[in-house]
Amino acid sequence: MITLQEIMSPKSIAIVGASDNKARIGGRPLAHMIEQKFSGGIFPINPNRDTVQGIKAYPSLLDVKDDLDFILVAVPSNIVVSVLQEAVVKKAKTALIFSSGFAEIGGQGEILQNQIKKISKESGLRVIGPNCLGLFNSAKNFYPTFTSTIDRATPKPGGISIASQSGAYGSHIYMVSHQRGLGIRYWMTTGNEVDLSVGETIKLMAEDPDVHTIMAYAESVKDGKQFTDALDTARSEKKPVIFMKVGRSEVGAAAANSHTASLAGEDKVYDEVLRAHGAYRVRSTEEMLDVAYSTMPRIFPAGKNLGLVTISGGGGVIMADAAEDEGLIVGPMPKDAQDELKELVPFASPMNPVDVTAQFFNDLTLIPKFTDLMLSKGGYDALIGFWTSVAGSPVLSKPLLSALKQAMKGYEDKLFINCMVASEEYIKMYEKEGFPCLEDPTRAIVAMSALMFFGEKFNEKHKSNQINLDNYKVDIPNKNLNEIDCSEVLLSAGLPILKPILIKDIEDLSSYFKEGKDKYVMKIVSSDIQHKTDIGGVVLNIDNLDLAKKSYQDIFKNVKDSAPNAHIDGIMISPMKNGDIECILGAKIDPVFGPIVMFGLGGIYAEVMKDIVFAEAPVSKQKAEQMILSLKSKDIFYGARGKPPIEINSLLNAIINLSNFIAANLDKVDQVEMNPILVSETEVIALDALIIKKQNGG
Repeated sequence: MITLQEIMSPKSIAIVGASDNKARIGGRPLAHMIEQKFSGGIFPINPNRDTVQGIKAYPSLLDVKDDLDFILVAVPSNIVVSVLQEAVVKKAKTALIFSSGFAEIGGQGEILQNQIKKISKESGLRVIGPNCLGLFNSAKNFYPTFTSTIDRATPKPGGISIASQSGAYGSHIYMVSHQRGLGIRYWMTTGNEVDLSVGETIKLMAEDPDVHTIMAYAESVKDGKQFTDALDTARSEKKPVIFMKVGRSEVGAAAANSHTASLAGEDKVYDEVLRAHGAYRVRSTEEMLDVAYSTMPRIFPAGKNLGLVTISGGGGVIMADAAEDEGLIVGPMPKDAQDELKELVPFASPMNPVDVTAQFFNDLTLIPKFTDLMLSKGGYDALIGFWTSVAGSPVLSKPLLSALKQAMKGYEDKLFINCMVASEEYIKMYEKEGFPCLEDPTRAIVAMSALMFFGEKFNEKHKSNQINLDNYKVDIPNKNLNEIDCSEVLLSAGLPILKPILIKDIEDLSSYFKEGKDKYVMKIVSSDIQHKTDIGGVVLNIDNLDLAKKSYQDIFKNVKDSAPNAHIDGIMISPMKNGDIECILGAKIDPVFGPIVMFGLGGIYAEVMKDIVFAEAPVSKQKAEQMILSLKSKDIFYGARGKPPIEINSLLNAIINLSNFIAANLDKVDQVEMNPILVSETEVIALDALIIKKQNGG
């Protein structure tokens, strides 16, 4: 497997389509490397010129006698394949393709892209692109890119690197990073990803010792296993991946043939996968940069208990509110510590946020005293200080920094972010001593939340859920499944479903209504009808024979009117069941990440409330419980407002068993839904079952 160093630090580069015009796509990278003094060999390829930008040019790659490590391709799409064939003859390691006109335009372009893929796969030539903006290694002055940002802002090496599918937005991320003073070592755009993807780039960056933080941007992922493996590598190396995934959209109508499908939109699955594998998802470039900037001290708090120290009561309230929004704990100081703080400043607010008040203007020694008490007795995992423009004062800035340094002696493993408005000179002074500085208190809280997320993920003990999926394979009838078929399949998989009974003759109803004590539900049974209620195919609360016979006739009439071509297998009858909570339990095969299990509020609330959660299947008992606890409605499962808790173990087992079922039968099953599944303090039972098979399955 190629390393990042082999891609980013070649001994030589050939530029096919090199231009003498420094403004053209084929001229920019050559001009960059000449101006930045790239130390490797540079070989312009241009059959129409003897020299390009003062360097000897060659008609083709084969005319270069020297070894070539890296081939940069900037020629029309119809020539690219022949160039790559020459690159293979030259035994090049990497080819980067600027050229567009491939799969993004379809037709002939897609044929050409498949030819590129074939060359890469058969020869071992690693291909970046096509249709990409290039890459750079600022530490080696290696700039095979035509981005205009290099002209405006020469990168400075640092420990942060960027991987981006989009060239233009990748350039944007670099530019704003540079303006924030962040050192970017590696920058790579992947374009159409015929070979090298954002996922593999993340892994290469995670394995590189010179990288400590990774920013990534993607519109989609093609290889889910490769992607999650990359995130797991970064997590094991304790390197934050700050990820911007765009394209949040509803799943297409073709897939929305169940609640599970329509709820399991692509974006929600990405959300869960990123979180589960330790990547932090951001929604804006500003948030991405704040988090990346705040990783500079390389301190990732393992807990979420946050101490807030402020010279402004208002600033403290803003931070406390934002912390609650982020799910952080702003726990109070212990009583004895509060008493000590009161002795120091009788009119201070000692709870948390701890308000030093304006008294600190008169006595800066209050800062280390307050901070020491917060860390030694408050037990906080990290601190944020709100100093507003005071920290930018020529009179107070250096003494405040000195006080903060004194305060943190012995607590060097604790992160302390400062909210302050100051000149770049003073900000850099604080940063040099390990204090990240952000102007806005809410942004500081969000950045701290991200670092606490990484701390939690870096300290997790990773145990794969090792189970023998062969034990969960189930025989699935080779036919279109009606509801009774679905119920029987899931019953055989250990799932709690009300056993249905099929009625094919109206006279068979008599045996169910002899005493008239129970109430029943009747439903049409047809593999052609999935949403029975919509066409009048369901009748509830049937408690006598006359009503049962009328319901039987009404259901057949309604179905005939609404779905005249549907094949009818009969009427299903089952006792009416009541439960405290209606839930939905479902599973699907995601086209990128494979088997996914879903749980949340169900019934009529499924698509209204959308209080649902996802996990990659199969799940462990611990993960199943995490799913329940991550719901907004979690308290109702554990006994909210004096109600008894539900039968949690049975619910956990149902989630686990369905996750095992979908993972073990992914070659035959596309989607599963149990909705509603009734949950009470004594029972967990599904009233409805739906299995959608793969078109080529079963």
